[in-house]
Amino acid sequence: MIIQSTNLARPQRDPGGADRISGIDKRPVPAIDVFAPGPDYGDGSGVDGDVIGDVEHHGGADKAVYAFAREELDYWQERLGRTLVDGCFGENLTTTGIVWKDVQINQQVKVGTAVLEVSVPRTPCRTFAGWMDEKGWVKTFAEHGEAGAYLRVITPGTIRAGDEIEFVGDPGHGFTMGDAVAAKMGDKELAGQAVEKRLFPAHLHERLARLA
Repeated sequence: MIIQSTNLARPQRDPGGADRISGIDKRPVPAIDVFAPGPDYGDGSGVDGDVIGDVEHHGGADKAVYAFAREELDYWQERLGRTLVDGCFGENLTTTGIVWKDVQINQQVKVGTAVLEVSVPRTPCRTFAGWMDEKGWVKTFAEHGEAGAYLRVITPGTIRAGDEIEFVGDPGHGFTMGDAVAAKMGDKELAGQAVEKRLFPAHLHERLARLA
């Protein structure tokens, strides 16, 4: 399990049509420095030098860093018939060797000099849809069920391309990121399990409680 690429935003006008900039177009850089931002979305990215345009829905402690698997980019590359470079799904970390939907919520990972923790699932949005320019993209991506992982920063540090990823401990509850995506998409049974286990921060816990 390694970091294939570390990526920072190349700011542009929001491709979804909103009157703001967007950081969804990320490009490889040799390394990134990560830190814990404040708790709220508007507190910004946990990656030094990164850019967040939609401060109402992105950033903050629970969405400090975003990871996505190179294997999934390869899947979409073949399915869509177009080249997808590292960082093009807006991820700060392009990984190899990890199936993020199978990783437990609150699993900690050590990478470089940092420790990160799997936090909440991604919800595809109109910015992502505009960026991909594929008909029905939000539904197509969501239904696939592999949405990568948002990570909170437990220990600040530096992450470089080529760094190994090491799981630290075992949350032990068995509730995975794939389960979280399905719960957020409306699976009442999984939403109920998530609420019972109290795995998520208040904003998502309350949403899942309403679904359950």
